[in-house]
Amino acid sequence: MTKNLRLALLASTVLAGTASAQDVTLTVESWRNDDLTIWQDTIIPAFEEANPGIKVQFTPSAPAEYNAVLNSKLEAGSAGDLITCRPFDASLELFSQGQLADLTDLDAMSNFSDVAKSAWQTDDGSATFCVPMASVIHGFMYNKSIFDELGLEVPTTNEEFYAVLDAIKEDGTYIPMAMGTADQWEAATMGYQNIGPTYWKGEEGRRALIEGTQKLTDEAWVEPFRQIARWSDYLGDGFEAQTYPDSQNLFTLGRAAIYPTGSWEIGVFTPQIDGMFEMGAFPPPVQAEGDTCYISDHTDIALGMNAATENPEAARTFLNWVGSPEFATLYANALPGFFSMNSTPVEMEDPVAQKFVSWRENCEPTIRSTYQILSRGTPNLENETWNASANVINGAETPEDAAARLQDGLASWYEPQQQ
Repeated sequence: MTKNLRLALLASTVLAGTASAQDVTLTVESWRNDDLTIWQDTIIPAFEEANPGIKVQFTPSAPAEYNAVLNSKLEAGSAGDLITCRPFDASLELFSQGQLADLTDLDAMSNFSDVAKSAWQTDDGSATFCVPMASVIHGFMYNKSIFDELGLEVPTTNEEFYAVLDAIKEDGTYIPMAMGTADQWEAATMGYQNIGPTYWKGEEGRRALIEGTQKLTDEAWVEPFRQIARWSDYLGDGFEAQTYPDSQNLFTLGRAAIYPTGSWEIGVFTPQIDGMFEMGAFPPPVQAEGDTCYISDHTDIALGMNAATENPEAARTFLNWVGSPEFATLYANALPGFFSMNSTPVEMEDPVAQKFVSWRENCEPTIRSTYQILSRGTPNLENETWNASANVINGAETPEDAAARLQDGLASWYEPQQQ
């Protein structure tokens, strides 16, 4: 009897230990709070069904607060197991500080090209620390119903672009363009970085800035500020206090005709406008007909592992799944506008996503100018560009003064810009 009891207790202990070992919950840190429903309803259930015993929680922060919130959590030891990675410098800094794990040997890394991995590698390419998830393309969305009502054609040049905005403003029924400056990052990401490549000629200018052969006070870098300064006439009353969600609502409720943005909004907007109006998209206008078109086709989002996670095996299981063709297809269609970087081709169903990605056929691609190398020092060029762009649109700083301030800040720590 005693022997049987001991055996029963031993068996129950083993079973309890096994259940406990399998009962793992992974937490994902992210700035994509717009994606909460998609993660909860589509992405997480697909993973959990195939991986019983591993649960996943998606816990996003507000986009503008993500870096600060994440850094605070990492320093306090309270960050999640999986870290959504911004491209280049911000994530490289986390890796350099030992806060992101080295994932070079992860099996799924073989599913990505060197170019796809480059935004989440050390400068020499010897270590990769995040699994690439998607790139996004900048441009403009527009309300086709409003364009049809007012007899407007999609603009391709600057002259046509401002003529369309003037026509919408003169009609007075709709806000010509929905964008606010309260959150600052919108002004830079959806404004300056959206149209800027047209003026600094994409990769040519971006690399010249890194090499020190161009400066932020050159015409190619000042002119985009002049252009977004003109936007203030078309943003509607009170845009200075308008937040990112405010801008989204103005467009999806049909109150604004044009929304300067990027492909990341497609999955958010499509269900909201269903049946209300049809959404279209056009690339950043060129200065003159026949000019080369440039787009920011930005390596945007990846997923890494908190080096301090208590669940490294489960985290690597999830990351291998994120790097799979199955996830690539699921993610690209669950979040249309986030374009897969997996080597396996993904067929997209959404027509607006197809429109955005079609620009790759005729436009020269680049990435956001501040993301690689140039935001490693203090002042941080990315964050300073947020503030400068908002100031220029608000009329608080001239384009020339904003550019000079950014140049002085960059030159204060970045040696190639000190010559």
